[in-house]
Amino acid sequence: MPKAPVIVIGAGFGGLCAAVELARQGACVVVVEQSAGPGGKAQSVLVGHTPINVGPTVLTMRGVFDSLFESVGKHLDDAVNLHASSLVARHAFADGSRLDLFTDIERSAHAVAAFAGEREAENYRRFAAHGAAILATVRRPFLESERPSVTQLLSQASHLGFRSLGTIDAHRTMWKAICASFRDARLRALFARYATYVGSSPFQAPATLNLIAEVEREGVSIVDGGMSALARAVADLAVSLGVTFRFNARVTGMIESAGRINRVTIESHSQPSETLEACAVIANADVATLAGGHLGDLARHAVSPITPTRRSLSAVTWAIVGRVEGFDLAYHNVFFSNDYPAEYDALFGTYTLANDSTVYVCAQDRTDDSARVAAPPMGTRESLAASQSAPLSPRDERLFIIVNAPARADLSPLSDRDVERCERTMMARLAQAGLRLTISAKHVMTPSYYETAAPSTGGAIYGEAAHGPMAALTRAQARTKIPNLFLAGGSVHPGPGVPMAAMSGKTAAQLTLQYLRSM
Repeated sequence: MPKAPVIVIGAGFGGLCAAVELARQGACVVVVEQSAGPGGKAQSVLVGHTPINVGPTVLTMRGVFDSLFESVGKHLDDAVNLHASSLVARHAFADGSRLDLFTDIERSAHAVAAFAGEREAENYRRFAAHGAAILATVRRPFLESERPSVTQLLSQASHLGFRSLGTIDAHRTMWKAICASFRDARLRALFARYATYVGSSPFQAPATLNLIAEVEREGVSIVDGGMSALARAVADLAVSLGVTFRFNARVTGMIESAGRINRVTIESHSQPSETLEACAVIANADVATLAGGHLGDLARHAVSPITPTRRSLSAVTWAIVGRVEGFDLAYHNVFFSNDYPAEYDALFGTYTLANDSTVYVCAQDRTDDSARVAAPPMGTRESLAASQSAPLSPRDERLFIIVNAPARADLSPLSDRDVERCERTMMARLAQAGLRLTISAKHVMTPSYYETAAPSTGGAIYGEAAHGPMAALTRAQARTKIPNLFLAGGSVHPGPGVPMAAMSGKTAAQLTLQYLRSM
């Protein structure tokens, strides 16, 4: 291996998993991260003196991380405490009805039967089976492929049977497929919500994405300390393999020679400007940030830009310490708006906040068996001491609340009045379901916050929206126009979400190693 290190830009899950894969195969690795600790979007913030996770909330496809740890002779369960949840989510509707869905299909079917009748329960069984078939068809040629293509799918179809091409259901939108599956408007809204897992509209996303419901049904794990604890565990694994981390440092440019990157420039509080040697670079950053020139002009020309109309959703989020009454929260809770189509007309039509929004609530001190989940420690001794010195009152709990918003922070940022109105409509939606929330302390984040973290995205959290039948084939890939610059993270293939970002990191590392060996 070359003496110069591979520079990994960003310590999100894509960058962390790339670093582990590189290091276990003998590469020298330096990870440069602008924040104070690892995790990317999987962070925690202090609200008062209480740490609350403000990124992804649960782990799906845990086998991705099991494999990562096992590849170096270790076990995920020794690094973090995971609680398998039998309850997928609790759903509350504008008419006052509620529905719990579970990882067990028959348990969910019985719940659907009590909620909407036996016919809809049978429809649910068929819908779940269809989602499982889609997932089985695309797992290998798309999710686990470096560069998915129609040719690969045709090759896979020759083994599964060419009828599998119709199985992926790319010719319909999610909404059309769901409406063909269910008659109950509430169930249609419930399953259409899964489009937001990739920041997209169910009215424009291909029905292939109905596999997301199956991914979640296959297994949900709650992590003690939140997903930021999982990020720290992967970072610790990387350190044990010899990876060096440079936190509170920002890459400002890349320098090339003979068409390849050989140095990167960074800035930090302790060193205003510094140059690091590099044999290759993996950028675990949003593609739009690279295209916007925020990692230098060289990186700007290595990728294709994402226009504002192709952006995924942003959000207004609240990390809250408060008291909940009148509604028995689970860990995952969704409170649906009165008019689901109107909500997406606002988000992707007029690019405005909806007048009546669906609200997601993660109650971080609850699980489906009422066991208490451990709070996340913060990144410094001082903040950890502060969080431990001021425990929650017996009646207060930690909540993370999300309302979808358009990604337009760089073009038309939300005003304070907009955010205040959004909070009022959020509280009204919860109140209509019978939930009374008394806020003791809060931390609010808007699309402008996410734009600051990832410039030129407008605050988009999931990269490019997955709209159109060819969405899976047009997403940015790990390779770039520069031979030794590779991409990882939720804005590149295979897409948003913690396990997908992790898979992208492994792909970027493998391509980097191929490049280094060829040299």
